[in-house]
Amino acid sequence: MRNRLSLLAVLVTAVVLLWTRFEYSEVRGWSPMKVTTWDALAYYGYLPSVFIYHDIERMDWIEPIDSAYQVVGTGGLYQILPAENGNRVDKVMIGVAAMELPFFFLGHIAAGALNFPQDGFSLPYQWAIAFSPLVYCILALFLLRRVLLRWFSDRTVSLVLLLSILATNAIQYISVDNAQTHGFLFALYVLVIWATVKWHEEPKPKWAALIGATIALATCTRPTELIMLFIPLLWNTQTKELAKEKWALVRAHRSQFIWMLIAAFVIGFPQLLYWKIATGSWVYELGSKWDFLNPHFRVLFGWEKGWFIYTPITVFFVAGLFFLRDRPWAKSVLVFSLLNIWLIIAWHDWRYGGSYSTRALVQSYPAWALAFGALIERVLATRWKYLFLTACAYLLFVNLFQITQYNNQVILYDGMTREYYQAIYLDAHPDAGERLLLEPDQKP
Repeated sequence: MRNRLSLLAVLVTAVVLLWTRFEYSEVRGWSPMKVTTWDALAYYGYLPSVFIYHDIERMDWIEPIDSAYQVVGTGGLYQILPAENGNRVDKVMIGVAAMELPFFFLGHIAAGALNFPQDGFSLPYQWAIAFSPLVYCILALFLLRRVLLRWFSDRTVSLVLLLSILATNAIQYISVDNAQTHGFLFALYVLVIWATVKWHEEPKPKWAALIGATIALATCTRPTELIMLFIPLLWNTQTKELAKEKWALVRAHRSQFIWMLIAAFVIGFPQLLYWKIATGSWVYELGSKWDFLNPHFRVLFGWEKGWFIYTPITVFFVAGLFFLRDRPWAKSVLVFSLLNIWLIIAWHDWRYGGSYSTRALVQSYPAWALAFGALIERVLATRWKYLFLTACAYLLFVNLFQITQYNNQVILYDGMTREYYQAIYLDAHPDAGERLLLEPDQKP
Protein backbone atom coordinates (compact mmCIF):
# COMPACT_ATOMS: atom_id res chain seq x y z
CA MET A 1 0.00 0.00 0.00
CA ARG A 2 1.30 3.44 -0.95
CA ASN A 3 1.95 6.24 1.55
CA ARG A 4 2.07 3.93 4.53
CA LEU A 5 4.22 6.24 6.62
CA SER A 6 1.68 9.07 6.68
CA LEU A 7 -1.13 6.62 7.42
CA LEU A 8 0.90 5.29 10.33
CA ALA A 9 1.42 8.88 11.50
CA VAL A 10 -2.34 9.42 11.62
CA LEU A 11 -2.86 6.19 13.54
CA VAL A 12 -0.09 6.97 16.05
CA THR A 13 -1.46 10.48 16.55
CA ALA A 14 -4.97 9.09 17.07
CA VAL A 15 -3.72 6.59 19.66
CA VAL A 16 -1.84 9.30 21.57
CA LEU A 17 -4.88 11.58 21.52
CA LEU A 18 -7.10 8.79 22.86
CA TRP A 19 -4.55 7.83 25.49
CA THR A 20 -4.24 11.46 26.57
CA ARG A 21 -8.01 11.75 26.89
CA PHE A 22 -7.93 8.86 29.37
CA GLU A 23 -4.70 9.68 31.15
CA TYR A 24 -5.15 13.38 31.86
CA SER A 25 -8.84 13.60 32.63
CA GLU A 26 -11.56 12.07 34.76
CA VAL A 27 -12.37 9.56 32.01
CA ARG A 28 -9.92 7.18 33.69
CA GLY A 29 -12.68 5.76 35.87
CA TRP A 30 -16.40 5.72 36.42
CA SER A 31 -15.95 8.47 38.97
CA PRO A 32 -17.90 11.73 38.57
CA MET A 33 -16.76 13.42 35.37
CA LYS A 34 -17.51 17.00 34.40
CA VAL A 35 -16.63 17.81 30.82
CA THR A 36 -19.48 20.30 30.36
CA THR A 37 -18.26 22.87 32.87
CA TRP A 38 -16.93 26.45 32.83
CA ASP A 39 -16.87 27.73 29.21
CA ALA A 40 -17.86 24.30 27.92
CA LEU A 41 -21.17 24.66 29.77
CA ALA A 42 -22.01 27.74 27.69
CA TYR A 43 -21.24 25.95 24.43
CA TYR A 44 -23.17 22.84 25.41
CA GLY A 45 -26.08 24.58 27.13
CA TYR A 46 -28.19 24.91 23.99
CA LEU A 47 -28.75 21.15 23.83
CA PRO A 48 -30.35 20.48 27.22
CA SER A 49 -32.23 23.78 26.86
CA VAL A 50 -33.88 22.67 23.63
CA PHE A 51 -34.22 18.90 23.92
CA ILE A 52 -34.68 18.25 27.64
CA TYR A 53 -35.91 21.35 29.48
CA HIS A 54 -37.61 23.16 26.58
CA ASP A 55 -36.42 26.46 28.00
CA ILE A 56 -34.31 28.58 25.68
CA GLU A 57 -35.68 31.92 26.83
CA ARG A 58 -34.41 31.90 30.42
CA MET A 59 -32.44 28.69 30.91
CA ASP A 60 -33.76 28.38 34.48
CA TRP A 61 -32.59 24.78 34.59
CA ILE A 62 -28.96 25.84 35.11
CA GLU A 63 -29.19 26.61 38.84
CA PRO A 64 -30.73 23.23 39.83
CA ILE A 65 -28.26 21.39 37.57
CA ASP A 66 -25.37 23.29 39.11
CA SER A 67 -26.57 22.34 42.57
CA ALA A 68 -26.48 18.69 41.54
CA TYR A 69 -23.31 18.62 39.43
CA GLN A 70 -21.33 21.85 40.13
CA VAL A 71 -20.81 22.70 36.45
CA VAL A 72 -20.84 26.51 36.52
CA GLY A 73 -17.40 26.90 38.07
CA THR A 74 -16.16 28.91 41.01
CA GLY A 75 -16.54 32.30 39.34
CA GLY A 76 -20.33 32.38 39.45
CA LEU A 77 -22.85 32.07 36.64
CA TYR A 78 -21.16 33.90 33.77
CA GLN A 79 -22.27 31.56 30.99
CA ILE A 80 -25.57 33.38 30.40
CA LEU A 81 -26.31 37.08 30.18
CA PRO A 82 -29.42 39.11 31.04
CA ALA A 83 -31.41 40.35 28.04
CA GLU A 84 -33.30 43.64 27.99
CA ASN A 85 -36.64 41.85 27.71
CA GLY A 86 -36.09 40.02 31.00
CA ASN A 87 -34.93 36.73 29.49
CA ARG A 88 -31.43 35.28 29.73
CA VAL A 89 -29.27 34.55 26.72
CA ASP A 90 -26.34 32.18 26.20
CA LYS A 91 -23.16 34.24 25.93
CA VAL A 92 -21.64 32.06 23.17
CA MET A 93 -22.90 30.98 19.78
CA ILE A 94 -24.50 27.76 18.68
CA GLY A 95 -21.78 26.10 16.55
CA VAL A 96 -20.23 23.78 19.12
CA ALA A 97 -23.66 22.59 20.26
CA ALA A 98 -24.56 21.81 16.63
CA MET A 99 -21.49 19.60 16.31
CA GLU A 100 -22.09 17.98 19.70
CA LEU A 101 -25.70 17.18 18.79
CA PRO A 102 -25.20 13.56 17.53
CA PHE A 103 -23.15 12.72 20.60
CA PHE A 104 -25.72 14.36 22.88
CA PHE A 105 -28.37 12.01 21.47
CA LEU A 106 -26.04 9.03 21.99
CA GLY A 107 -25.53 10.09 25.59
CA HIS A 108 -29.28 10.57 26.05
CA ILE A 109 -30.04 7.08 24.73
CA ALA A 110 -27.25 5.55 26.84
CA ALA A 111 -28.48 7.35 29.97
CA GLY A 112 -31.95 5.83 29.51
CA ALA A 113 -30.60 2.36 28.78
CA LEU A 114 -28.21 2.40 31.77
CA ASN A 115 -30.65 3.94 34.25
CA PHE A 116 -28.80 7.22 34.60
CA PRO A 117 -30.76 10.47 34.92
CA GLN A 118 -31.71 11.78 31.47
CA ASP A 119 -30.92 15.32 32.56
CA GLY A 120 -28.18 16.21 30.09
CA PHE A 121 -25.38 16.05 32.65
CA SER A 122 -25.17 12.53 34.03
CA LEU A 123 -22.19 10.34 33.21
CA PRO A 124 -23.26 9.01 29.76
CA TYR A 125 -23.62 12.57 28.47
CA GLN A 126 -20.17 13.46 29.81
CA TRP A 127 -18.59 10.47 28.11
CA ALA A 128 -20.31 11.25 24.85
CA ILE A 129 -19.28 14.92 24.80
CA ALA A 130 -15.75 14.07 25.94
CA PHE A 131 -15.14 12.05 22.81
CA SER A 132 -17.06 14.16 20.29
CA PRO A 133 -14.18 16.47 19.25
CA LEU A 134 -11.80 13.51 19.20
CA VAL A 135 -13.98 11.74 16.65
CA TYR A 136 -14.18 14.83 14.46
CA CYS A 137 -10.47 15.56 14.68
CA ILE A 138 -9.29 12.01 14.02
CA LEU A 139 -11.50 11.86 10.93
CA ALA A 140 -10.13 15.29 9.97
CA LEU A 141 -6.56 14.01 10.22
CA PHE A 142 -7.31 11.32 7.64
CA LEU A 143 -8.77 14.00 5.39
CA LEU A 144 -5.86 16.39 5.99
CA ARG A 145 -3.48 13.59 5.06
CA ARG A 146 -5.24 13.25 1.69
CA VAL A 147 -4.94 16.99 1.10
CA LEU A 148 -1.25 17.17 2.00
CA LEU A 149 -0.33 14.17 -0.15
CA ARG A 150 -1.35 16.17 -3.23
CA TRP A 151 1.73 18.37 -2.82
CA PHE A 152 4.13 16.66 -0.44
CA SER A 153 5.93 13.35 -0.12
CA ASP A 154 4.70 10.65 2.23
CA ARG A 155 7.66 11.33 4.54
CA THR A 156 6.90 15.05 4.73
CA VAL A 157 3.20 14.48 5.37
CA SER A 158 3.92 12.05 8.19
CA LEU A 159 6.13 14.64 9.91
CA VAL A 160 3.58 17.41 9.43
CA LEU A 161 0.77 15.35 10.94
CA LEU A 162 2.77 14.12 13.91
CA LEU A 163 4.40 17.43 14.79
CA SER A 164 1.39 19.69 14.18
CA ILE A 165 -0.53 17.79 16.86
CA LEU A 166 1.86 16.06 19.22
CA ALA A 167 4.49 18.82 19.35
CA THR A 168 1.93 21.58 19.97
CA ASN A 169 -0.86 22.51 22.34
CA ALA A 170 -3.35 20.95 19.90
CA ILE A 171 -3.05 17.74 21.88
CA GLN A 172 -4.43 19.53 24.95
CA TYR A 173 -7.40 21.12 23.20
CA ILE A 174 -8.34 18.20 20.98
CA SER A 175 -7.97 15.63 23.73
CA VAL A 176 -8.21 16.98 27.28
CA ASP A 177 -9.79 20.45 27.43
CA ASN A 178 -11.75 19.56 24.35
CA ALA A 179 -15.35 20.60 25.05
CA GLN A 180 -14.50 24.13 23.95
CA THR A 181 -14.30 25.41 20.37
CA HIS A 182 -10.78 24.54 19.25
CA GLY A 183 -11.04 20.85 18.40
CA PHE A 184 -14.32 21.32 16.54
CA LEU A 185 -12.92 24.25 14.58
CA PHE A 186 -9.77 22.29 13.75
CA ALA A 187 -11.97 19.77 11.92
CA LEU A 188 -13.87 22.56 10.14
CA TYR A 189 -10.62 24.11 8.88
CA VAL A 190 -9.61 20.78 7.38
CA LEU A 191 -13.04 20.49 5.79
CA VAL A 192 -12.98 23.94 4.21
CA ILE A 193 -9.49 23.33 2.79
CA TRP A 194 -10.58 20.02 1.30
CA ALA A 195 -13.79 21.52 -0.13
CA THR A 196 -11.75 24.37 -1.61
CA VAL A 197 -9.42 21.90 -3.32
CA LYS A 198 -12.36 19.94 -4.69
CA TRP A 199 -14.16 23.04 -6.01
CA HIS A 200 -11.07 24.26 -7.86
CA GLU A 201 -10.60 20.83 -9.40
CA GLU A 202 -14.26 20.35 -10.26
CA PRO A 203 -16.47 23.44 -9.76
CA LYS A 204 -19.80 21.96 -8.72
CA PRO A 205 -22.64 23.31 -6.57
CA LYS A 206 -22.08 20.65 -3.89
CA TRP A 207 -18.55 21.88 -3.21
CA ALA A 208 -19.67 25.52 -3.20
CA ALA A 209 -22.45 24.63 -0.77
CA LEU A 210 -20.02 22.73 1.47
CA ILE A 211 -17.68 25.73 1.58
CA GLY A 212 -20.57 28.03 2.52
CA ALA A 213 -21.94 25.66 5.16
CA THR A 214 -18.52 25.08 6.72
CA ILE A 215 -17.67 28.77 6.97
CA ALA A 216 -21.12 29.50 8.42
CA LEU A 217 -20.77 26.76 11.04
CA ALA A 218 -17.29 28.00 11.98
CA THR A 219 -18.61 31.56 12.28
CA CYS A 220 -21.46 30.31 14.49
CA THR A 221 -18.78 28.74 16.68
CA ARG A 222 -16.54 31.80 16.94
CA PRO A 223 -17.50 34.87 14.91
CA THR A 224 -13.86 35.69 14.19
CA GLU A 225 -13.55 32.45 12.22
CA LEU A 226 -15.25 34.26 9.34
CA ILE A 227 -11.64 34.97 8.41
CA MET A 228 -11.66 31.39 7.09
CA LEU A 229 -13.24 32.91 3.98
CA PHE A 230 -9.79 34.02 2.79
CA ILE A 231 -8.77 30.40 2.20
CA PRO A 232 -11.17 29.67 -0.69
CA LEU A 233 -11.27 33.31 -1.79
CA LEU A 234 -7.53 33.61 -2.48
CA TRP A 235 -6.85 30.01 -3.43
CA ASN A 236 -4.85 29.75 -6.66
CA THR A 237 -4.27 33.52 -6.97
CA GLN A 238 -0.53 33.53 -6.29
CA THR A 239 0.34 35.15 -9.65
CA LYS A 240 -1.45 37.69 -11.82
CA GLU A 241 -2.04 35.13 -14.54
CA LEU A 242 -3.47 32.56 -12.14
CA ALA A 243 -5.58 35.22 -10.44
CA LYS A 244 -7.13 36.10 -13.82
CA GLU A 245 -7.88 32.43 -14.42
CA LYS A 246 -9.36 32.10 -10.93
CA TRP A 247 -11.75 35.03 -11.31
CA ALA A 248 -12.70 33.85 -14.79
CA LEU A 249 -13.57 30.48 -13.23
CA VAL A 250 -15.60 32.22 -10.56
CA ARG A 251 -17.52 34.28 -13.12
CA ALA A 252 -18.20 31.18 -15.20
CA HIS A 253 -19.78 29.49 -12.17
CA ARG A 254 -21.19 32.54 -10.40
CA SER A 255 -24.58 30.88 -10.04
CA GLN A 256 -22.97 28.49 -7.57
CA PHE A 257 -22.61 31.35 -5.12
CA ILE A 258 -26.35 31.12 -4.67
CA TRP A 259 -25.86 27.59 -3.38
CA MET A 260 -23.05 28.78 -1.15
CA LEU A 261 -25.23 31.52 0.32
CA ILE A 262 -28.22 29.21 0.75
CA ALA A 263 -26.08 26.66 2.60
CA ALA A 264 -24.60 29.39 4.79
CA PHE A 265 -28.06 30.74 5.60
CA VAL A 266 -29.46 27.31 6.46
CA ILE A 267 -26.60 26.72 8.89
CA GLY A 268 -26.68 30.22 10.36
CA PHE A 269 -30.46 30.67 10.67
CA PRO A 270 -30.86 28.68 13.93
CA GLN A 271 -28.53 31.17 15.61
CA LEU A 272 -30.59 34.12 14.42
CA LEU A 273 -33.80 32.38 15.43
CA TYR A 274 -32.46 31.70 18.92
CA TRP A 275 -31.54 35.36 19.40
CA LYS A 276 -34.97 36.42 18.16
CA ILE A 277 -36.75 34.08 20.61
CA ALA A 278 -34.50 34.84 23.58
CA THR A 279 -33.91 38.59 23.14
CA GLY A 280 -36.58 39.79 20.72
CA SER A 281 -33.92 40.82 18.20
CA TRP A 282 -32.53 38.89 15.23
CA VAL A 283 -29.00 40.02 16.10
CA TYR A 284 -27.51 40.13 19.59
CA GLU A 285 -24.25 41.84 20.53
CA LEU A 286 -22.22 39.33 22.53
CA GLY A 287 -19.60 41.92 23.38
CA SER A 288 -15.89 41.90 22.54
CA LYS A 289 -13.14 44.46 22.78
CA TRP A 290 -10.24 44.70 20.34
CA ASP A 291 -6.92 46.53 20.35
CA PHE A 292 -6.16 46.42 16.64
CA LEU A 293 -3.79 49.40 16.77
CA ASN A 294 -2.03 48.12 19.86
CA PRO A 295 -1.89 44.32 19.57
CA HIS A 296 -0.54 42.21 22.41
CA PHE A 297 2.64 40.56 21.14
CA ARG A 298 3.01 38.81 24.50
CA VAL A 299 0.45 36.36 23.07
CA LEU A 300 3.33 35.14 20.87
CA PHE A 301 6.43 35.95 22.91
CA GLY A 302 5.28 36.37 26.51
CA TRP A 303 6.41 34.11 29.31
CA GLU A 304 2.91 33.77 30.71
CA LYS A 305 1.61 31.60 27.85
CA GLY A 306 3.37 32.75 24.68
CA TRP A 307 2.89 30.65 21.54
CA PHE A 308 6.57 30.60 20.59
CA ILE A 309 7.71 30.07 24.19
CA TYR A 310 5.63 27.05 25.20
CA THR A 311 5.17 25.48 21.75
CA PRO A 312 8.37 26.52 19.93
CA ILE A 313 7.75 24.12 17.01
CA THR A 314 5.40 26.86 15.79
CA VAL A 315 8.43 28.96 14.83
CA PHE A 316 8.81 26.46 11.97
CA PHE A 317 5.17 27.03 11.04
CA VAL A 318 5.89 30.71 10.51
CA ALA A 319 9.18 29.99 8.75
CA GLY A 320 7.23 27.90 6.27
CA LEU A 321 5.52 31.05 4.99
CA PHE A 322 8.81 31.92 3.25
CA PHE A 323 8.73 28.69 1.24
CA LEU A 324 5.25 28.74 -0.25
CA ARG A 325 6.53 29.58 -3.75
CA ASP A 326 4.04 28.86 -6.50
CA ARG A 327 1.78 26.50 -4.55
CA PRO A 328 -1.91 27.05 -5.35
CA TRP A 329 -2.54 27.87 -1.71
CA ALA A 330 0.43 30.22 -1.32
CA LYS A 331 -1.47 33.51 -1.22
CA SER A 332 -4.48 32.22 0.69
CA VAL A 333 -2.37 30.64 3.44
CA LEU A 334 -0.08 33.67 3.71
CA VAL A 335 -2.88 36.24 3.91
CA PHE A 336 -5.04 34.11 6.18
CA SER A 337 -2.20 33.28 8.58
CA LEU A 338 -0.99 36.85 8.98
CA LEU A 339 -4.49 38.28 9.42
CA ASN A 340 -5.41 35.52 11.83
CA ILE A 341 -2.37 36.16 14.03
CA TRP A 342 -3.13 39.88 14.06
CA LEU A 343 -6.75 39.22 14.97
CA ILE A 344 -5.80 36.90 17.82
CA ILE A 345 -3.13 39.13 19.36
CA ALA A 346 -5.46 42.14 19.09
CA TRP A 347 -8.17 40.73 21.36
CA HIS A 348 -8.32 42.80 24.53
CA ASP A 349 -8.41 39.76 26.84
CA TRP A 350 -5.07 38.53 25.52
CA ARG A 351 -4.78 35.76 28.13
CA TYR A 352 -7.71 33.86 26.56
CA GLY A 353 -8.56 32.48 29.97
CA GLY A 354 -6.66 29.57 31.45
CA SER A 355 -4.58 27.86 28.80
CA TYR A 356 -1.45 26.03 27.79
CA SER A 357 0.32 28.21 25.23
CA THR A 358 -2.00 30.25 22.97
CA ARG A 359 -5.09 28.11 22.54
CA ALA A 360 -6.83 30.49 20.12
CA LEU A 361 -4.41 29.48 17.35
CA VAL A 362 -5.02 25.73 17.62
CA GLN A 363 -7.94 25.63 15.21
CA SER A 364 -5.89 27.18 12.40
CA TYR A 365 -3.19 24.49 12.48
CA PRO A 366 -4.56 22.77 9.33
CA ALA A 367 -3.77 25.95 7.37
CA TRP A 368 -0.38 26.20 9.05
CA ALA A 369 0.22 22.56 8.09
CA LEU A 370 0.51 23.61 4.44
CA ALA A 371 3.22 26.14 5.28
CA PHE A 372 4.96 23.71 7.63
CA GLY A 373 4.95 21.06 4.91
CA ALA A 374 6.61 23.49 2.50
CA LEU A 375 9.40 24.08 5.00
CA ILE A 376 9.90 20.40 5.79
CA GLU A 377 9.98 19.44 2.11
CA ARG A 378 12.67 22.04 1.50
CA VAL A 379 14.80 21.18 4.54
CA LEU A 380 14.72 17.44 3.88
CA ALA A 381 16.40 18.11 0.54
CA THR A 382 19.39 19.81 2.22
CA ARG A 383 22.32 18.75 4.38
CA TRP A 384 20.57 20.33 7.38
CA LYS A 385 17.89 17.67 7.50
CA TYR A 386 19.44 15.63 10.34
CA LEU A 387 19.86 18.71 12.53
CA PHE A 388 16.28 19.72 11.73
CA LEU A 389 14.90 16.27 12.51
CA THR A 390 16.84 16.18 15.79
CA ALA A 391 15.40 19.56 16.77
CA CYS A 392 11.88 18.38 15.88
CA ALA A 393 12.30 15.20 17.93
CA TYR A 394 13.47 17.24 20.92
CA LEU A 395 10.57 19.68 20.64
CA LEU A 396 8.14 16.76 20.36
CA PHE A 397 9.54 15.30 23.57
CA VAL A 398 9.42 18.66 25.36
CA ASN A 399 5.80 19.23 24.41
CA LEU A 400 4.67 15.79 25.54
CA PHE A 401 6.54 16.33 28.81
CA GLN A 402 4.95 19.76 29.25
CA ILE A 403 1.50 18.36 28.59
CA THR A 404 2.13 16.14 31.61
CA GLN A 405 3.36 19.12 33.61
CA TYR A 406 0.34 21.19 32.64
CA ASN A 407 -2.17 18.53 33.59
CA ASN A 408 -0.34 17.95 36.88
CA GLN A 409 -0.47 21.72 37.58
CA VAL A 410 3.28 22.19 37.35
CA ILE A 411 2.89 24.46 34.34
CA LEU A 412 0.07 26.75 35.43
CA TYR A 413 -2.93 27.74 33.37
CA ASP A 414 -2.25 31.38 34.27
CA GLY A 415 0.44 33.49 35.92
CA MET A 416 3.58 31.80 34.56
CA THR A 417 6.86 33.77 34.73
CA ARG A 418 10.22 33.40 33.03
CA GLU A 419 12.00 32.53 36.27
CA TYR A 420 9.47 29.89 37.23
CA TYR A 421 9.36 28.34 33.75
CA GLN A 422 13.14 28.08 33.62
CA ALA A 423 13.19 26.51 37.08
CA ILE A 424 10.64 23.81 36.22
CA TYR A 425 11.77 23.16 32.64
CA LEU A 426 11.66 19.37 32.16
CA ASP A 427 11.10 18.97 35.90
CA ALA A 428 8.07 16.84 36.64
CA HIS A 429 8.16 17.41 40.41
CA PRO A 430 9.40 20.91 41.30
CA ASP A 431 10.21 21.56 44.93
CA ALA A 432 8.75 24.29 47.10
CA GLY A 433 11.69 26.59 46.40
CA GLU A 434 10.87 26.66 42.72
CA ARG A 435 7.24 27.49 43.50
CA LEU A 436 8.44 30.51 45.47
CA LEU A 437 9.70 32.04 42.23
CA LEU A 438 6.10 32.93 41.41
CA GLU A 439 4.79 36.31 42.47
CA PRO A 440 2.53 36.09 45.56
CA ASP A 441 -0.65 36.61 43.54
CA GLN A 442 0.37 33.98 41.00
CA LYS A 443 0.91 31.02 43.29
CA PRO A 444 -1.47 28.10 42.72
